[in-house]
Amino acid sequence: MSQETLEAEKDQMEAYTEAVTSGLYAKQSGLVGKYDNVRRLWEDEITRLFLHPHLQRLIERKQSRMQRLRIMDLGCGSADGYELLTGVRHRDADLRDFEVALLSPSMLGSYKGVDLNEELIAQAQSIYGDNCKLTFEQADFTQGIPLGEGENPYDLYFASYGTCSHHNEDETFIRLLADIAARVDEHCVIVCDWLGRYSYEWQSLWANDLSENRNMDYAVSYIYEKEEREQRRDELQHLLLRLVCRQEAEGMVAEAGNRAGVEIKPLGYCDRSVFTGRHMDTADYNIHAQPLRQAVNSLHEANVRTDPSSLLVDYMPKQGFEFINDYFEHLQMCWNTLVLYVDELMQNYDVQERMFSSQPPPVPASYPPALKEMMERMKLVVEGVGWLGIGLPRENIIEPQLGYALRHLEMNLQQGLGCGHGLLGVFEVDRSK
Repeated sequence: MSQETLEAEKDQMEAYTEAVTSGLYAKQSGLVGKYDNVRRLWEDEITRLFLHPHLQRLIERKQSRMQRLRIMDLGCGSADGYELLTGVRHRDADLRDFEVALLSPSMLGSYKGVDLNEELIAQAQSIYGDNCKLTFEQADFTQGIPLGEGENPYDLYFASYGTCSHHNEDETFIRLLADIAARVDEHCVIVCDWLGRYSYEWQSLWANDLSENRNMDYAVSYIYEKEEREQRRDELQHLLLRLVCRQEAEGMVAEAGNRAGVEIKPLGYCDRSVFTGRHMDTADYNIHAQPLRQAVNSLHEANVRTDPSSLLVDYMPKQGFEFINDYFEHLQMCWNTLVLYVDELMQNYDVQERMFSSQPPPVPASYPPALKEMMERMKLVVEGVGWLGIGLPRENIIEPQLGYALRHLEMNLQQGLGCGHGLLGVFEVDRSK
């Protein structure tokens, strides 16, 4: 073999080594990891759907004043908040539209991302450093709002994915919120995100006395699959995070408004990831938790067929929490009814005849509207694509649509009480009135 050939082969091997090191050769899967299917297609989208009307009104307000939007992202990580906000879409966009972003690049005046972790800030800068409208700053926002001298206040203060639960003491959160409100010249919107106190994932920590179990020892065990998780049990990272219900959130917000001398008006609350939080799969805090996130991840994974029985919820009530139990019982019944109905539709569909072997029974009028709508839609989906025969219609069309239908159920039946992995709250300060 010639020297020239050997050198060429060496260059090729170095090229492959560089590609593998970069991570671009890693097999991509939505079944595990931080950015699994539930994170991207449920949690991010539920957050966007919830924020949409509030963000739309804020943008319209700025447009009417011939001003662009200024955003501060508290706990920005590697710019996840920026990507989440710019991913909010017009909800009335139809099939013919191409540009569907609600927050267009031309409407964004500036974005400032703040995080305590220097490595995440560096990562965000490496991704978006070329965009002069985006800046990133390392700061501890539990010590106050990170506004520099002469820096104008922002229109949107945004926190996502449990960021507000890093305030282990309510005083630091109240102080931050009061500081934001006091600096508002005319108007702003504030988005807060906590861990829900009554998430089924940590039912063992539920308490009626809100002075108990305020903070939880949150193990970051979910990033590993079960076998590796157990092997690494002694190496896992742990976070001390505040658990919050709606009542507690309302109290802190009201106190912050009193200190700032201006009303901080709640615009809405939302429970996110009621049955699909990350610790459902680990059962670290509830021995009855089922791996439902894993099952829903499977629904959205290409070319993977999901066992419908893995999606069925068997909620175990906790004595002394009747009101919370009633909510979970209702959601479980609606969820399971939809899963079983879709399974029956698939079993009853004749691929050769391109029709159901027998017509499915009508949906009872007594069912909640969200459930009725999703059952009717799933019937149309199975009927419309069940005959395709190519491209794995069950795995790649029907099952993902079932996932979206279950997401629709969760979002429309949630009550914003703190019963999900995340509790979101949107608030407004308006000095113009």
